[in-house]
Amino acid sequence: MISFIVSLIALIVGYFTYGKYVERVFGVDEKKTTPAKRLADGVDYVELDWKKAFLIQFLNIAGLGPIFGAVAGALWGPVAFLWIVFGCIFAGATHDFLSGMLSVRHDGATIAEIVGFYLGDNAKKIMRVFSVVLLILVGVVFVNGPAGILANMTNINSLIWVAIIIAYYMLATILPVDKLIGKIYPIFGASLIVMGIGIAGGLIFQGYNIPEVTLTNMHPKGVSIFPYLFITIACGAISGFHATQSPLMARCMKNEKEGRKIFYGSMIAEGIIALIWAAAAMTFFGGTEGLMNAGPAGVVVNTISNSILGKVGGALALLGVVACPITSGDTAFRSARLAVADAINYKQGPIKNRFVIAIPLFAIGVALCFMDFAIIWRYFAWANQTLATIALWAGAVFLANEKKNHWIASIPGTFMTAVVTTYILIAPEGFRINETIGYTIGIVAAVLAMGLFLKKISKNN
Repeated sequence: MISFIVSLIALIVGYFTYGKYVERVFGVDEKKTTPAKRLADGVDYVELDWKKAFLIQFLNIAGLGPIFGAVAGALWGPVAFLWIVFGCIFAGATHDFLSGMLSVRHDGATIAEIVGFYLGDNAKKIMRVFSVVLLILVGVVFVNGPAGILANMTNINSLIWVAIIIAYYMLATILPVDKLIGKIYPIFGASLIVMGIGIAGGLIFQGYNIPEVTLTNMHPKGVSIFPYLFITIACGAISGFHATQSPLMARCMKNEKEGRKIFYGSMIAEGIIALIWAAAAMTFFGGTEGLMNAGPAGVVVNTISNSILGKVGGALALLGVVACPITSGDTAFRSARLAVADAINYKQGPIKNRFVIAIPLFAIGVALCFMDFAIIWRYFAWANQTLATIALWAGAVFLANEKKNHWIASIPGTFMTAVVTTYILIAPEGFRINETIGYTIGIVAAVLAMGLFLKKISKNN
């Protein structure tokens, strides 16, 4: 219990201390006119109150991520607390703040354009394809999952639910951001927070024995902590998907001083949700062995919610496994539309222009709904963390060019380079090489990345 409480406090303190430091290093300027004011178009560039923007950003980046990822990461035991806390404060929230604020500084640009500005045209071209493919994958998976659950609950054919969800996605993708997303997202975002607080209260006051962090934590199957834990828990620690979502609120922010609340703060909130669900998962079933045999993540969430919160928990569990993924899928398609529009410099004010991009994206998405994603989706977690790594390096270049403390981005960038390189080399869905060799190459890659970065900024200076 002590490790859990200390971890919660650490995340909150991290927002007010390190978050403030990151904000100061970046150099927030309250006098700068934001894209929401300068480029207002009533569609994507719309001023929103910071509290509404925070809840929308929180739900955009969260969805099921900090719940399902944390449940899977809980198999390593309380050591997961350390990754959530340190990863969130020093890597994830910093990543989200930098990607969000750089989007603000570049007129609400998507992550591919930002990467291109700081890492070059080749990187931009790769990131354009990489980010759009990743977003379509997210959108499609968050169609099939909820549709299957709703079909089991209602006995209505899953294809009908797929059609309904796709229709909603289309509306959320093309309508002005304040007409649909701006109205329902704050409600779902607040519900997700209430759900987390309820679970945390139940764990603390109903006498559950949350295990403490020790050096003997092990995965039941003997899977090593590095790099697997750092890939498994992405949302809640660091996730590249967030960099694709940040431009949505970067185009709606009234003042740069709101950036820490909207971007850094929403990531800290997600870290708290991940911490709570990791604690619940490793506690409720009597340890990691019991968790491993408890069933899929959706079953785990449903069981815990109903047991701790009763009927209210059942309703919130439904929100978690149905509504939350849908509200990640719709913004994934919306972000894909913005990414394509940025890439071809195609104005999105006229509604017909939005349909011109959205219809082909949804045609691809619908086609992919009928394919087997079992193999393709294995690579998503790695691709997600790779995108985060690239975004961190772009942020580091920006800070170095501005003669500011780049280490707040380059150090986590170096660490994540080692993580993603090692993972793809040794993982079952990767090259499956010897772990010792994989670790060695991963470390060398990280050192090489730092060396190339230092050489680049020295040349720029």
